[in-house]
Amino acid sequence: MRRVAGLLALLLVGAATHGATQAIDLSRAKLVELTHPLDSATLFWPTSPTGFTITRLAYGPSPRGWFYSSNAIALPEHGGTHLDAPIHFFEGGAPVDRIPLDRLVAPAVVIDVADSASRNPDYRLTPADVARFEKRHGRIAPGTIVLLRTGWDVRWPGRKAYFGDDTPGDASHLHFPSYGAEAARLLVEERKVAAIGVDVASIDYGPSVDFEVHRIAAAAGVPGFENLRGLEQVPARGAWVVALPALIRNGSGGPLRAIAIVPASR
Repeated sequence: MRRVAGLLALLLVGAATHGATQAIDLSRAKLVELTHPLDSATLFWPTSPTGFTITRLAYGPSPRGWFYSSNAIALPEHGGTHLDAPIHFFEGGAPVDRIPLDRLVAPAVVIDVADSASRNPDYRLTPADVARFEKRHGRIAPGTIVLLRTGWDVRWPGRKAYFGDDTPGDASHLHFPSYGAEAARLLVEERKVAAIGVDVASIDYGPSVDFEVHRIAAAAGVPGFENLRGLEQVPARGAWVVALPALIRNGSGGPLRAIAIVPASR
């Protein structure tokens, strides 16, 4: 545990250029899981031809007597808790293996729109929402990871409840909240955020047909984190996020293990 804390400390120090004003005592910090585990119930985009599979290769005593376990796994890039690399929606954008680490390990803010989303499943974050957040919690600094809490993670893994529709192979009738294009443009182009994430299936809301938020973020080199969970455990300001994907060379996305590091005083 001491070694892990030391490594995390080095990561945080290395990302200090993001403008964090509060040091975190990692020996007392709370670690919050933001990731859905991969299993047979994991949700993938409705048009995905496959899901997550795990095949046992070995389990039990080896020929020489010791225990040995091994599996083969297969999955599309974009499903479960995962990262969208800029190349996903921008020709020439960075693939997974070329995203700078300071976009994946950084101070975080959580903008909570769960109340609005509960009344409107197609709710989109607005510039006014961002303005209200900043009036209360201060301006969002460059290099910040912005996480949007809609409360939708409690619906996982119910396909119809989470996506708003469960028609096989059809993504034309989806309903879930997310970022609006103008709010995304404010965060990406003016606030210069490191990354954006959300606890729903896409950084664009369910009915989107043009995926404008994806295109805005990707054009600016900003990765997206999708299908997060547990954002109610992360304060509006003061936490750090570590969001490290499988390092897939030339990948357009991939499985993500994301955690929040929350100071003990929170």
